[in-house]
Amino acid sequence: MAEVRGLMKRYNYTELSKQQIQNLVQRNVDPANEIRAIVEDVIEHVKGHGDSALLDYALKFDKVELGKLYLDKNELTEIASAVLPEQKAALETAYNNIYKFHAAQLKAEDKIETMPGVTCWREIRPIEKVGLYIPGGSAVLPSTFLMLGIPARIAGCHEIVVCSPPQKNGGVNAFIAYVALLLGIDKIYLAGGAQAIAAMAYGTETITKVDKIFGPGNQFVTKAKTIIQSTTTTAIDMPAGPSEVLVIADETANPVYVAADLLAQAEHGMDSQSILVCASHKIADEVLAEVAKQVPVLPRAEIVKKALENSYIVVTNNLDDAMSFSNQYAPEHLILATTDWQSLTANIINAGSVFLGNLTPESAGDYASGTNHTLPTSSYSRAYSGVSVDSFVKKITFQQITPEGLKNIGPTIEILAEMEGLHAHKNAVSLRIK
Repeated sequence: MAEVRGLMKRYNYTELSKQQIQNLVQRNVDPANEIRAIVEDVIEHVKGHGDSALLDYALKFDKVELGKLYLDKNELTEIASAVLPEQKAALETAYNNIYKFHAAQLKAEDKIETMPGVTCWREIRPIEKVGLYIPGGSAVLPSTFLMLGIPARIAGCHEIVVCSPPQKNGGVNAFIAYVALLLGIDKIYLAGGAQAIAAMAYGTETITKVDKIFGPGNQFVTKAKTIIQSTTTTAIDMPAGPSEVLVIADETANPVYVAADLLAQAEHGMDSQSILVCASHKIADEVLAEVAKQVPVLPRAEIVKKALENSYIVVTNNLDDAMSFSNQYAPEHLILATTDWQSLTANIINAGSVFLGNLTPESAGDYASGTNHTLPTSSYSRAYSGVSVDSFVKKITFQQITPEGLKNIGPTIEILAEMEGLHAHKNAVSLRIK
């Protein structure tokens, strides 16, 4: 069934049982609850000791002794001065495209008269306090800061708390600092990992407790978010863990491009996953040959190799089977590397973000096309959407009834209340009618 060619296992779709497919699409599991146990200890320590715990973890995990837990606007401005003009221009182009795409999502809804004299509608209100987690481990991600900060600003959130792991010098990356200035954010808290999630959920002497936490991270960050969501009043955007891509390719795909897309995903981290689902062994061979050529020249080649060991290829008989497997995998990123992508899009049921055709790399969505790259992983695209302005707002329902409306709807309410045996409900209407 499976053979190892290079670093990626290969499977024939027609030979896989339902259980084998289920095993293949499962990822980032913690069967012995080892990650949960570690994260629960971290959360309890932060909950009980606040800033002191964060300083301890900065020394333990980030190998830096901090004098304080934040950088202010003056410090961010000084750090950001190291950004080159062409780098500023690239960040600003990305900012503008992301802003333009997300600004269109903030729309007022019409008032609806459900029957004469009965009017219902919804109004948008921003979530007051939001926490943004910006990863800073093996790769620093200013793009994630843009993806979270821009919709938060558009939504009008009253307070935006930003946490990012400290670098060895006790600061943050210059690109992160520059994005903070673009977003009008005056303070970045130097906390990473599960401890940052705990700090935003419970609050510390320095960090404000927030209403909702946003941002991707490793398995420890993801586990912390899921625990927090079930044990506190703080909500989360989604369980966004180690990143992943699934590429569907046929004979019209360019194997050079497909290999590059798989490797682009693999360089995120050793726990990332790159999946190729293709219509023939010939395509698989061509892509693997290109992977072998491209890996050695990558600066993060060792990370890529580890990720590819966790990745695989599925060979199907046709694109319909390929799409069927993709929907079962429910990828964070889905690339349709085919000129026939228009015939496939209607069949996409589960995916976080989709990239169409041979000239649309995932990198475009990661950085600058405008769509958001904070997306559901680990099959959560079955139930979750990616981050948007909607993620940062609440929609409150309103209703108003006139005398005519009460006359029209009152009898219906009275009958329904009687049916459920809730006579006080009926009385609230009956008294008004009389």
